[in-house]
Amino acid sequence: MPEVRIIAKNFMDMVASMPAMKLDKLYENGFICEAILRSVPPLAKKYVIQMLHIDVPVAAKLLEEWVLPAGVSKHRVAIDRLVQLRVFLEAVDRKNEKTYKVNPTFQRSLQKLLVQGGTLPRESMPSNITVRLPTLENLEAYALEQWECFLLQLISPSQVEKPLNISSSLMKVFQRRILSHRDKEAPKLTESGFQFLDRGVDAADLISFMLELSFHVIGEAYSVDTLTSFQRTIINDLADLGLVKIQQGRKGSWFIPTKLATNLSMSLADSSSRKQGFVVVETNFRVYAYSTSKLHCEILRLFSRVEYQLPNLIVGAITKESLYSAYENGITAEQIVTFLQQNAHPRVAERVPSVPENVTEQIRLWEADLNRVEMTDTYYYDEFPSRDVFEGACDCAREWNGLLWEDSKKMHMVVKTEVHPYVRDYLRRQK
Repeated sequence: MPEVRIIAKNFMDMVASMPAMKLDKLYENGFICEAILRSVPPLAKKYVIQMLHIDVPVAAKLLEEWVLPAGVSKHRVAIDRLVQLRVFLEAVDRKNEKTYKVNPTFQRSLQKLLVQGGTLPRESMPSNITVRLPTLENLEAYALEQWECFLLQLISPSQVEKPLNISSSLMKVFQRRILSHRDKEAPKLTESGFQFLDRGVDAADLISFMLELSFHVIGEAYSVDTLTSFQRTIINDLADLGLVKIQQGRKGSWFIPTKLATNLSMSLADSSSRKQGFVVVETNFRVYAYSTSKLHCEILRLFSRVEYQLPNLIVGAITKESLYSAYENGITAEQIVTFLQQNAHPRVAERVPSVPENVTEQIRLWEADLNRVEMTDTYYYDEFPSRDVFEGACDCAREWNGLLWEDSKKMHMVVKTEVHPYVRDYLRRQK
């Protein structure tokens, strides 16, 4: 299913963007730690397992010796991902050399899970209570239809034949994080991607529940009565997104996890999850997409000029004007190049490169043309009374997407003007 890897990647990016304190709180759950371990590249898994019972920092130079010279790039990707997720904590020793150690909270929880095991808060319902459960094929088709319909409803509502009954709260969150609104213009996709955490929803609770779903069995039925009050409020929204399917019985209701939910913590390097692409890009910037999906057409329209569409073929062209429109809406050149590479048709996917170099280079050059210095009103903070207060202030600003710069050594930071009131209130509470 094409959407599995997309959702898994963006969901883990969302986890990585959480404030440090909330992420550490999340790691108190052993299942969450296992889910995070599942999601990272194979080399990152190896590092975590090797360092799981080491309680002292390990020098970065020593870690580099664990791989052959040919694996240096994979080593850097693995380390960067572990640091982003706060599985590894980076520091500098007395010799001013970089070191890494496993996050103590993550370390304790995963050790406990591996030694003592653990059980999920619910078991699947017996077959004599649930009847007419969907087949795995039907469940996968349902998940794909729901997810594509939801994305299409966000990107191009006029193309949706039967709009989903998404709750207003979730839709507002998606529209605020994914879509930008300009006067007298339709909403447009932004760089934020799939991040949809509402300020009124506890991020740890939501992510914890979604990662918990990844340990359930696809196609099995689980009673809604086993959910907490918070989980009951979000389960219908997850059904609208295609992560679960809800059925009503005579004596109760149950939810059935789909592949989208059970693979939230999948490894992006898992070859079994590779999708079949549909896009062919030529050196003359022509784009041919072999697809019947309205969603695919609307995604291509975000950065290219769609010229005509046949029942199973979309034909377009990447132009300077179409790319400028995409850049102005927050879509980056690297995102466009990655999309074209990851969705390359099987006939060109094995080529190196799968997308002509002159096309990818021109996409990046046109973005560079638009890069200009912009003035932003900000607030500068220094002279914090303690490091705890400094880190708390950074987390506060980061939670509101307003942290622009920080210097952890000197305890200085710069935030956007619009989040200054929140940081100011936080600092007042610390007196």
